[in-house]
Amino acid sequence: MKRVTVLAAALLLAVTACGSSENLEPQANSSTAAQPVSVTDARNKKVELKAPATKIVGLEWGVVENLVTLGVMPVGVADTKGYTTWVTAAKLDASVKDVGTRGEASVDAIVALNPDLVITTTDESESTIAQIEKAMPVLVVRGADAANAIPQMKKNLELVGAAVGKADQATQLNADFDKAVAEGKQKIADAGKAGEGFTMADGWKQGSTISIRMYTTGSLLGAVATELGLKNGWTGQGDKDYGLAQTDVEGLTKLPDGNFLYIASKADGGDVFGEDLSKNAIWKNLPFVKSSNVHRLPDGIWMFGGPKSTEQFIDAAVQAVTS
Repeated sequence: MKRVTVLAAALLLAVTACGSSENLEPQANSSTAAQPVSVTDARNKKVELKAPATKIVGLEWGVVENLVTLGVMPVGVADTKGYTTWVTAAKLDASVKDVGTRGEASVDAIVALNPDLVITTTDESESTIAQIEKAMPVLVVRGADAANAIPQMKKNLELVGAAVGKADQATQLNADFDKAVAEGKQKIADAGKAGEGFTMADGWKQGSTISIRMYTTGSLLGAVATELGLKNGWTGQGDKDYGLAQTDVEGLTKLPDGNFLYIASKADGGDVFGEDLSKNAIWKNLPFVKSSNVHRLPDGIWMFGGPKSTEQFIDAAVQAVTS
C-alpha cells in the first residue's frame, strides 16, 4: 500500500507542510478563459500563465482527481497504476503518461512532456519543485490541513480550477459536495442514527507487524463523517496536516462500540482487518467486532481526494451506518 507507506512515514517523522495562504486572482476566472492567469499558491507565490493551462502534469492524486473532474485530462501523472487502483471517482485516459512515483517523480519524464503547468502539493520536496521550475511553472497546493480539512479540500479544487480556466465549474462542484453532505446527513437522521458512534481506519502489514492508522476528526473523512452527524470514537490527536494517528490492535481496545469503517484494497495491500486480524484474540473481543459493526467500504475510494472521492465516501458511510 504505497500511499499508506508514504503518509505513515510523514506522520511518524512529523513532517511540517507549507502554510496555506492560497488566493485566487480575478484573472483566473473561467469567464476570461483566453486571458492571462495569476494564481497565488500554498507557498504564497504567484504563478503566472499566459493563458489557462491545458497541458498539465499532476504529481499528487488529489490534484489529478480535481483536474479530471474539471474535464482536463493531464498528460502525465505520478504512479498511474496506483492512481487507477485507489482513485475510481475520476478515471484516467489510457494516453496519460506515468512520470514516476509520488514523492520521487522523474524530472526528465516531466520535462519531456513539455507541459504548460505542473501541479503538486506541499508534500513534494522543495528540491524537486525547484528543479521542475527551471523548465516550467509549478503550482503547489497544500496537501491537507487537519485544522480545516473540508475548506482545504475545496480550496485546492478552486486553485486547480483557476489555473485551468474553470473557476465556475470548481465552485459548482463544491456546491454539489455540500448538497451531498446535507443529503447524507438527512438520510442518517431519518434512519434514527444521528449521533451514532463511528471510527474510521486503514491498515497494512509489514512482515508480521500490523499497523493501523486512525482518521481523527481533523482528517478529511473524519471531518466529513462528523458533518454527517456521526460521533468519532477515536479521541486521540493526529498529525497537523492529514489528521492521522498511528496505533495497533491493542490501541483499538480503548474504542467504544459503534461503526468501525475501514478502507482496504484487494489490489494493493489486501485486507488486514478482514483477513490478518480475523483470528486475533484481541480483535475478536473488541465490542464493535462482537456486535458485527465492522464495515469494509468499497475499494477505490481515495481517502485524500477531492469532492468526488469524498462523495463516494459519503454514500458508502451512509449505507454502512443505516444498513
